[in-house]
Amino acid sequence: MQPYIDLNADLGEGAGADDALLQIVTSASVCCGAYAGSAQISTETALRARELGVCIGAHVGYPDRTNFGRAPFAMSTDQLRSSLEQQLAVLLAAVGTGQGGVSYVKPHGALYHACSDDPEVAAVVVALAESHGLGLLHQRDSRIYALAEAAGVRRASEGFADRRYRTDGRLVPRTESHATIALEEEALAQAVGLALGVGGFQGVDSLCVHGDHAGALELASAVRARLELEGLQLRAQFC
Repeated sequence: MQPYIDLNADLGEGAGADDALLQIVTSASVCCGAYAGSAQISTETALRARELGVCIGAHVGYPDRTNFGRAPFAMSTDQLRSSLEQQLAVLLAAVGTGQGGVSYVKPHGALYHACSDDPEVAAVVVALAESHGLGLLHQRDSRIYALAEAAGVRRASEGFADRRYRTDGRLVPRTESHATIALEEEALAQAVGLALGVGGFQGVDSLCVHGDHAGALELASAVRARLELEGLQLRAQFC
């Protein structure tokens, strides 16, 4: 068991608590303006993350603002590749790569789920990370995680403190009413289980708190405190 864990949040979506969350988390998966937010919000979020020493990731997704990038979206492989390159370019223009720059890629919403099963979609995201020398943040038991390993892309496994899991280890779809966890104690228990690999959970490298969820700031703060109480140090995986 590793003595440290990463705490990440999906930010730059215009939810309003980004600055406060950046002072709690160790990594920020920053929306690039395709499914929410804007290029200006993305740039400001990335610059603030760099100022605070928070590791920066590109949170790329389907360009579907109507559904917040969380619904299946039909795109050709070429269209997806072009869209993701354009999204990443927003953050690269703001902070570049290397020390204090973009360090990893994390798919968002429906793209995240597509990368678990669709080899063509997963290959596009892996190629994006590989071509820019970036890491990949995703669930361990997924198509994209294996493809990243084969491509030599650095990986970190992710778990969610505020999302419920099915018995097969996949996330409960957001179309189901119990997909998200509202009770703080339940979320904290799940966070500990994921961080330590206990309670029926497989251990992960990074825990996520969604920045757009109600009470995200309070939950992130409570998760950090509970992880530290368990003796874990918080440290970014890719920086």
